[in-house]
Amino acid sequence: MQVTTAPSTTPIPGQYWQWRGHQIYYVRAGEKQPQRPPLLLVHGFGASTDHWRKNITGLYPDFEVFAIDLLGFGRSAKAKLEYGGDLWGDQLHYFISEVIGQKAILAGNSLGGYACLCVAAQYPDSVAGVVLLNSAGPFSVTPSTSEPEALQSHIQPPKQPSPLQKLLGTSVKWIFQQPLAQFLLFQYLRQNWVIRRTLEKVYFDKTAITDQLVAEIARPAYDPGALDVFVSVFSTPQGEKVDVLLKQLTCPLLLLWGEADPWMNARERSQKFRLYYHELTEYFLKAGHCPHDEVPDQVNPILRDWVLSIV
Repeated sequence: MQVTTAPSTTPIPGQYWQWRGHQIYYVRAGEKQPQRPPLLLVHGFGASTDHWRKNITGLYPDFEVFAIDLLGFGRSAKAKLEYGGDLWGDQLHYFISEVIGQKAILAGNSLGGYACLCVAAQYPDSVAGVVLLNSAGPFSVTPSTSEPEALQSHIQPPKQPSPLQKLLGTSVKWIFQQPLAQFLLFQYLRQNWVIRRTLEKVYFDKTAITDQLVAEIARPAYDPGALDVFVSVFSTPQGEKVDVLLKQLTCPLLLLWGEADPWMNARERSQKFRLYYHELTEYFLKAGHCPHDEVPDQVNPILRDWVLSIV
C-alpha cells in the first residue's frame, strides 16, 4: 500500500493519561493490527505530538499509531522535577504498559530518540524495535575521541582550552546558573522570530518552516512551569551514555539521518552507533535535524517497510 502524507494542517485530537499525578497528553490514530506492533512517536526538545502530524496521518492506515508529549513538553504537565532520560524512559515504559498494552516500535527525534533508547535498553519487554532520527545523547569520551553531541549541547569544546578560555567558560556557566539570566534567556528563546531563526538553521528545506510550525513550538513555552522545565533540562546531570545503552539493547534498530543537520555530524555519529551496535539499518536523507517533519514522504515509507520486515 502506498504511504501518503496528509497536509500538516490536519488536526489530530488527543487525550490525557494520568501518570504519577501528572497529566500526560497523547494522540492515537488507526486501529490495532493483529500481526503488526503499534508505533509510538516521541518528539525532540521543545517540540510535541504536533511535530509528528505528517507521520501520524501517513502511517495510521497501516498501523495503530501513538504520539506522546514527554513530561515537561507540549500539552503535558510542566511540573518542577529533575528531567532526564530516566524520567522519560519510565514515562514511556508505563505508557506502553498501561495504555498501549503490548510491545511497541518506538521512534524518536533528537532528545526523544535518547528517551526511546533509554526505555529500550532498560525495559526490553516494552519495545519491539527502535527508530532513531538524528538522536541526541552523549557517548563516553575516550582518549582517542571527543563527544560533540552531548544531550545539552551540540557544540564541540576546544580540545586544549587556554587559561583565558577556561576562565571565560567558567564565568559564562556561572552567569547562566543565575535565576535572572535563566529567565532572560528563556524569554528570548521563546519568541517567535527566534524560534523561526533557529529552525532556519536546522532545516535544510526552508519551505517546511511554516507559521503553524513556529506557533506549535512557541505555545507550550508560555505554559505555567515552562521556565522550570527549561532550567532543569539544561542543569540536570546527563543520563546514561549512549554506548552503554546500546550494549544493553536487544531489539532491531533503524537509524534515519538528516545529513544537513548542523548540530551533529551524521556520518561521524553513525560510526559511533555502528561501533557499539553492529546489527542496525540506516538511511541518510537530504534533510536537517528533523527529517520526519521535513521529508515525511521519505521517512514514512522507510519506517513502514522496516517495521514490516522485522515482524
